[in-house]
Amino acid sequence: MTDPVQTLAARLRAGDRRALAKAVTLVESARADHREMAEALIAEIMPDTGTAMRVGISGVPGVGKSTFIEAFGTHVTALGHRIAVLAVDPSSKRGGGSILGDKTRMELLSRNPDAFIRPSPAGETLGGVARRSRESILLCEAAGFDVILVETVGVGQSETAVAEMTDLFLLLLLPAGGDELQGLKKGIVELADMILVNKADGALADQARRTAADYHGALRLLSKAGADWTVPVLPVSAQTGDGIADAWTRMEAFRSMMAESGALAARRSQQARNWLWDELMAEMAQRLKADPSVRDLLPQIQKAVADGDTPAPVGARRLIAALLDGRAGNVL
Repeated sequence: MTDPVQTLAARLRAGDRRALAKAVTLVESARADHREMAEALIAEIMPDTGTAMRVGISGVPGVGKSTFIEAFGTHVTALGHRIAVLAVDPSSKRGGGSILGDKTRMELLSRNPDAFIRPSPAGETLGGVARRSRESILLCEAAGFDVILVETVGVGQSETAVAEMTDLFLLLLLPAGGDELQGLKKGIVELADMILVNKADGALADQARRTAADYHGALRLLSKAGADWTVPVLPVSAQTGDGIADAWTRMEAFRSMMAESGALAARRSQQARNWLWDELMAEMAQRLKADPSVRDLLPQIQKAVADGDTPAPVGARRLIAALLDGRAGNVL
């Protein structure tokens, strides 16, 4: 009998787009049997991963991320690359579903045979990315895509998790973004490996150039840890395509420098360790919710914390003890 995991892995390696879509759906599933298959699939295709350029893209709503990605993707595919876009959409608070609008805003790229666009709901995951974005990156690499873009939700200060799973973190800004800098604070700016001021066309062209100059000056006051790299701040226009080619050239230069210095391998190793701890935390939370001993004890602990009778850290330790011991009555 043919192993379905090995069959799916073989189809992935052959560049089968339907197989890739099926594999991403599999890793995003919360069903226990699907999780088992997904983990086996990731283990199977791991030797075929790691060669792509992984780019995270963030920016406030309205900055034009989807329009930029379409122009950027069209440019790099014309150069012979294959690009995968993992677009993370905000989830509905009412129904839990995803808006999934990004794919409809990338009409040309979605029809490009050398491009793959996958919208995924953020769900309850913080940091603007979906929980399984890391696995999706690996699946896209195994399918032969050599440029992977992870577009975040774009809701503000928390848009930093994408920097922990990509090689280059790109921040898109609007012209005249002085207030935007104040809103984003310096945390997300410090994480950026490249900053692009979008919408540098028409009446906003001069303003975009001034904004780029302002940010370039501001970045001198921020220390950038890691390899010797001066963060470029460039005006671009997703509408006209101006600046897109220069941005790609800078990205390639950045990745080459990181690879040659060993910084890329070090970054990915640290990202793998972060991934391990993220999974440990998520698995612990899931088991806490599912365990019968904890489930029976949880209402009591919640009431005690809400009434001020028990500090939250003490309540948390009691719940963990219940999970580990399986004897809720002995931890009260």
